[in-house]
Amino acid sequence: MTAASPSSLSAHLALVTVLSFSSLFFFYKSRRLRTQRLSSPRNPNPNPNPNPRGKLFFASQTGTSKTLAARLLDLLQSNSIPFDLVDPKTYEPEDLPKETLVLFVASTWEDGKPPSNAQFLAQWLAESAEDFRVGSLILSRCKFAVFGVGSRAYDERFNKVGKDLSLWMRALGAAELVPVAEGDVDGGDLDVRFGLWSERVVKVLKGEGGDDGVESDVFDVLEEEVEDEDDDYDDEEDEEVESEAVDMEDIAGKAPSKKSGSGLANGDNGAREKSSENGFREMVTPVVRASLQKQGYKIIGSHSGVKICRWTKSQLRGRGGCYKHSFYGIESHRCMEATPSLACANKCVFCWRHHTNPVGKSWRWKMDDPLVIVNAAIDQHTKMIKQMKGVPGVTQERLSEGLSPRHCALSLVGEPIMYPEINSLVDELHRRHISTFLVTNAQFPEKIKALRPITQLYVSVDAATKESLKAIDRPLFGDFWERFIVSTFLCYIYIVAMYLDEVFIL
Repeated sequence: MTAASPSSLSAHLALVTVLSFSSLFFFYKSRRLRTQRLSSPRNPNPNPNPNPRGKLFFASQTGTSKTLAARLLDLLQSNSIPFDLVDPKTYEPEDLPKETLVLFVASTWEDGKPPSNAQFLAQWLAESAEDFRVGSLILSRCKFAVFGVGSRAYDERFNKVGKDLSLWMRALGAAELVPVAEGDVDGGDLDVRFGLWSERVVKVLKGEGGDDGVESDVFDVLEEEVEDEDDDYDDEEDEEVESEAVDMEDIAGKAPSKKSGSGLANGDNGAREKSSENGFREMVTPVVRASLQKQGYKIIGSHSGVKICRWTKSQLRGRGGCYKHSFYGIESHRCMEATPSLACANKCVFCWRHHTNPVGKSWRWKMDDPLVIVNAAIDQHTKMIKQMKGVPGVTQERLSEGLSPRHCALSLVGEPIMYPEINSLVDELHRRHISTFLVTNAQFPEKIKALRPITQLYVSVDAATKESLKAIDRPLFGDFWERFIVSTFLCYIYIVAMYLDEVFIL
């Protein structure tokens, strides 16, 4: 049995010290926050006070869906089924977990988007369905049904809003009473379809079934007419989708599949060359950009991003902020969440970004100027804040404050410390009196050593042993454990030095 080296013992001692200190700190905080939650009038458990009356939402731009919803309300009331007709613009989405019955009559507007009165509700559902922190059971006591209103002239965007609402509600645990029904305003059968769907919903709500009988037969006939029109190009679309399929696990830098090889030779290759400069390519490929934009990111330049946090929206509406507000008094509605590097050196199993960001062990992409990144991040952030105007609960005072961010969380996605000009970027934020919060995955000790003072430095400690860290973080570096130990020790020294307000040079 060989004795451990002094350096190895020191490293492990440092890790144990950091973990012990962190454990005690967060134990204290968690106990304190738990006491506050239990004494708070707001119960975080889903659906604490179920609403016995159903909600009938109309997403309407020109009045068609509103008119149809009013017809359905009359039918429900005539059958003694209690429902309220609700304009989504006046509804607080965070009250959805309290609902037991929800019906949607939803139009699809320009570019497959919801009408203006339902945009915030749709955005809340979309983001909640994508956010693992919300959970897939938050609407588990809710039953719902959707009738979509649209025009087949818009092809693949036909009734996209109705289909999306159904998808998001199911993703959050709600049970669908009847399948989504689709009405075509140009097809001449909108009223017939809506009448059949309404009768089916009423029967289900009264416990009389509704999926069998004449209504189903008529729907089948109507669907067959549409299917006959679509048969001619279904095969062509299937081939196109198959050729564009990309593995989300390794999405970064993926070229088209072999089936589209001729396209690569004729045109796609030129596009790739165009995206490279002096041998360095752009970090954000078209596939990565499309995926991240779908998740709500605003892409900056070739490797940065910004996204409005759900806690920013929450505090704008006066409904509380994140743990940074509880721990440090940071106002969530004045916090900007951004990153100068969408790339990372890990492929963590718990990554909430679905592994759509690139990975790498060093910076090998084009690099944007830090001043350009800061300017664009603030510009995009304030644009997203302005979109909160008119949302229930948002006051003009909080909105004005939100337009002047005072804190930047460099923790959005990826490893921000990988960006070669991270010090210049942080200095620029501080020059504008914006405090900084940087999170690192402890794989770049040399970057931590060269890091100039920031407001807050966080290190992700995801496991306590080499084996578990490898299984959980799936790091790219072969010496990931040594990097983790050294980085954690350096972060500990860095934090202590900043706490003592000393000029500490490593």
